[in-house]
Amino acid sequence: MVITENKESYLTNLASQLKAEIFEHKNYVGGRYSVLSEVGMLPTELMNLNENKFKQFNNLIKNKNFVNNLVDNVTATLNFINNGKFTSIILNYDEQSENLFKWYQQLVAESLGKKSKGLLPVISSMPKDNHSLMQLYLDGPKKSFYTFFNTLDNRDTKMQNNNILLSHKYLKNQSIQKIKQSQMLATEKVFISKKIPFRSFSVLKRDEKSLGELFCFFILETILLGRSLNVNPFDQPSVELIKKETKKILS
Repeated sequence: MVITENKESYLTNLASQLKAEIFEHKNYVGGRYSVLSEVGMLPTELMNLNENKFKQFNNLIKNKNFVNNLVDNVTATLNFINNGKFTSIILNYDEQSENLFKWYQQLVAESLGKKSKGLLPVISSMPKDNHSLMQLYLDGPKKSFYTFFNTLDNRDTKMQNNNILLSHKYLKNQSIQKIKQSQMLATEKVFISKKIPFRSFSVLKRDEKSLGELFCFFILETILLGRSLNVNPFDQPSVELIKKETKKILS
């Protein structure tokens, strides 16, 4: 099974040779923006998820809270850029969202990194990075702004009280999720005290609707930032240069 946008492409020819089933992908939807197109929704159906629940755009653009939050975030980000803050660090407290932010990283970097403008999105895995990078975040150069992200997952594991020493009795009857959430809240408080700019996302339920809303928010935010920075958020001209040079070397 192959999804392709070009009937004359190498992938299409290979699929024909393998006698694979071919799904046409509309060529006006760019790679990083295609998450809600056939490219993303076909695997969704194969995973027994509901495609329609992912597609929230028509409802979201009528939601004043969503639109106001979108505009506020774009305005704040532009203000950071204008004040020399070009690094956007995502403090991800949800291990299962790692691939979401790998996509987000490409979306932001590839869409906005043009004309000597753009943002550097850095994904920081929490709480691990509390012990490796947090010192720099708190007391290093003030050239970054931050996004806290967490999902309140119902599937949780409680600490085994028998293995907890008296010196750490505050951990008794606590769940791993509660401990991570408490650490995130504590980190936010320290950020506030140090006047470090951040925003927070807390997903109440891990499902198609929530993920679809996040996709829409990040896509629209990136497009609006691109337009505001006077760059085309849909191309990647310098990446194409590397592809051409690679082919020359191999030839």
